[in-house]
Amino acid sequence: MILRKNLKRLKGDASHRTFFRNKKKGISSIFVYAKKDKKLNLLTYDAINQILLKNDILAPKLLSENYHRNYIEIEDFGDQSIFYILKKNLSNKSLVFKKIIKLLIKIQSIKERQIINFKKKIYKIPIYKNKILFDEAKLFFDWYIVKKLSKSDQLIFKKKYIKIINNLIKKLKLKNNIFVHRDFHVSNLIKYKNHLAVIDSQDAVKGNIAYDLASLIDDVRITSSNKLKKEAYNYYVKSKNKSFNQNFFLNDFEILSVLRNIKIIGIFTRLAVRDKKRKYLRLIPHAWKLIDYRMQNKKQFKILKQIFDENFSKKIRNLK
Repeated sequence: MILRKNLKRLKGDASHRTFFRNKKKGISSIFVYAKKDKKLNLLTYDAINQILLKNDILAPKLLSENYHRNYIEIEDFGDQSIFYILKKNLSNKSLVFKKIIKLLIKIQSIKERQIINFKKKIYKIPIYKNKILFDEAKLFFDWYIVKKLSKSDQLIFKKKYIKIINNLIKKLKLKNNIFVHRDFHVSNLIKYKNHLAVIDSQDAVKGNIAYDLASLIDDVRITSSNKLKKEAYNYYVKSKNKSFNQNFFLNDFEILSVLRNIKIIGIFTRLAVRDKKRKYLRLIPHAWKLIDYRMQNKKQFKILKQIFDENFSKKIRNLK
């Protein structure tokens, strides 16, 4: 991408995208550049945004595209992420989370499965199949354990781990029939003109109704009290009707939270090793704490907790 004088490079994220703010005659927009995985990061990203916009959910509108040159231009919502707002003011966390949950409930009501992308092709939202969940959990032993265990211990751990993860996935009760953002947390929500805007939605799938709530409440990027976690969870559950199976939902919420944060440990280790983005390593101890919190005194996690305790000391996990 040829940089113009009016383009200012912005702080990046964990993806292969690069972001630039374009200011011209008092109007601001964002250029998203992605040479690697550009179909996902440009074409699919806009397709999902179109679905969100069609359902009256604030997401970046496409202003222009030059797919051949690996970039799109989208609406600029500014820099007021909810993550930033919460870090500045911790007193109203409960109220903020309630507003986010209301937005999540609206997102989960989306029925569309497909849309025409800007290349005039049909894009169909994929199903969050169990194999995908397993492959994500596999990132933990592909990247993390090779740095922590000897080769002989790796083989023993891997054999047990694969069996345990497969059994956990089989214990999920609910169908994959809900729109799932898949990275629904405070860093991907922007305050814009007193509304909440959703970004970073290119990985959206049809999946388990508990996934995005687990992503929000057990977010590795921000520390929240156990009290707030319970308040947010109960607020969501109370919004449901009598046919809502709370036992099934809690079962899936806890399993998906643990699987997601296991995946995150693998991804953040990969970012450090492969992509030299070492800043994400500092978040791994929090991911371990979230995993430990959800596994406490829960029968379905007994064997997983046992192999974690046997192979990764509390010092390694930074657990107190």
